[in-house]
Amino acid sequence: MAKSPRPRRTTAALSAVAVGCAALTAAGAVRPEPPRSTEPAELLGQMSLEEKVGQLFVTYAYGSTADTAHPDNQAEFGVDTPAELVQKYHLGGIIHFSWTDSLHDPRQVAELSNGLQDAATGAGAGVPLTISIDQEQGRITRMGKPLTQFPGNMALGANGSPADAGDAAAITARELRAMGLNQNYAPSGDVNVNAANPVIGVRSFSSDPSLVARLTAAQVRGYEDSGPAGETVSSSVKHFPGHGDTAEDSHTALPIVGHDPQQWERVDAPPFREAVAAGADSVMSAHLLFPALDRSGEPATLSPPVLTGKLREELGYDGVVVTDSLKMDGVRAAHPDSEIPVLALEAGADQMLMPLDLDAAIGGVLDAVRSGRLTEQRIDRSVQRILEMKAGRGVLDDPRVDPAAAESLVGAPDHVRRAQEITDRSTTLLRNDGALPLGRDTRRVLVAGADEDAASGTAERIRARGPETEAITTGEAPEPGQIRDAVDRARGGDLAVVLTDSAWEDGNAGQLELIRALREAGVPVVAAAVGDPYDAGRAEASAWLATYSDQPVALEALTRVLFGETEPAGALPVAIPGPGGFPFGHGLGW
Repeated sequence: MAKSPRPRRTTAALSAVAVGCAALTAAGAVRPEPPRSTEPAELLGQMSLEEKVGQLFVTYAYGSTADTAHPDNQAEFGVDTPAELVQKYHLGGIIHFSWTDSLHDPRQVAELSNGLQDAATGAGAGVPLTISIDQEQGRITRMGKPLTQFPGNMALGANGSPADAGDAAAITARELRAMGLNQNYAPSGDVNVNAANPVIGVRSFSSDPSLVARLTAAQVRGYEDSGPAGETVSSSVKHFPGHGDTAEDSHTALPIVGHDPQQWERVDAPPFREAVAAGADSVMSAHLLFPALDRSGEPATLSPPVLTGKLREELGYDGVVVTDSLKMDGVRAAHPDSEIPVLALEAGADQMLMPLDLDAAIGGVLDAVRSGRLTEQRIDRSVQRILEMKAGRGVLDDPRVDPAAAESLVGAPDHVRRAQEITDRSTTLLRNDGALPLGRDTRRVLVAGADEDAASGTAERIRARGPETEAITTGEAPEPGQIRDAVDRARGGDLAVVLTDSAWEDGNAGQLELIRALREAGVPVVAAAVGDPYDAGRAEASAWLATYSDQPVALEALTRVLFGETEPAGALPVAIPGPGGFPFGHGLGW
């Protein structure tokens, strides 16, 4: 039996907001329009069918301001500016990316948010937008500094503290909301039981369902319940019914999960059960096949047995169900773009994210209603949920923000200090033959890494502590010449620090060859996996560590451990397979 969800937030206490509209009387006098309602039921009753259907859709817009004319808006949507896009389609939401020229600095993002909200509230039904982002942290970080950076979910899994996971979400929520964003497509509740998973990996907290469930629920509460409604964001737990045991990426293929119903209940379902119990505002669907739950051949996003049968009926969820991006190949394999959102609605979804062809997608839903395939009452149920989510975050009440306040709050010193404290407790020491911590006699260090920023950032931190330090970038697949050059540079030094990233993947074994070549040359090697920790089972080194992240905050935590400034407090949240592997929960101290 599903746990009883926390009661949904009500909107009875929300105040009305006056809209600056006026009507002319016959005598020419100006008469103010009545205040716009912020009650979802009243708003719904005032909306046309086109306005209701628009509320179901979330897409991106190009431009750093709401009034920026951008050629890609014209090419994709037939309008010039983000404001015109919102008004043309009566959109329910906008999602931001760096590649849409939307994310520069806190003041700019806040001003863009205000402009978009003005466009939404100044036309049609006057309903404010959800303004969203994928700010999972770690590998999925859409906005970098000055937004406070965290190392991502698997590092939080190694930390193991629900309080720390909740604080990470709360800080992210407060900073996002200060810039006018009110929905974050996070956290990932996927249980990464497949070490070869190409799309989840460190985006998951752990391979242990109970740990993932605890930290997922903690982050839902951090995003949604850590402050007043106007300082929080809607979370979106993903990817239902569970993306942790896939060997393909749903952006480019349609993965298959082979779990039987009992495995789903035991492995995949617990994080989503706990998220529902914690009152998650939204849950994101996955574009994957789960034959044990639905044998129709439809991906979960388009599956009534999955979204309605499992999520809504078995888990008792009545919040917003948002699809993963409808541009992804995993959902577009068998249906035209006009059919996909109709099937998603029939399956039980509410919010349609980023269709490839917005005209076709909206037109398909309108045609389905007009033909009787979908009833308007079915549309109303989804719009009601979306409006209630907006009301619960205070978005209907007052969607605008203060750009000056965003500048002062985002990246605040106390937030950055807390992020470092949390990250310091995640670094995991897997093997140590006495090489660590580094002594005062360490004079010359070579840092080699697949990524230039990670290598140079780590070298800079080591150099600041005294040793002469050189950084070289090898790429993910260093060639023999690069390996020979690195060995030559390391000869005569005290130590080589090698930062590996997905060295276990096909084609990346050169990173492991570099470690072996250095050891054969007599150079002590400290290796650190700054992505998936599975590299640590593939090569011998004097010491192996896992940071689960190459974010600067994780590199600082790594350097502190190298020099014994902090204890390596993390414990493996996954097992590392292979003859040189390590068990779940493994972690050494000094």
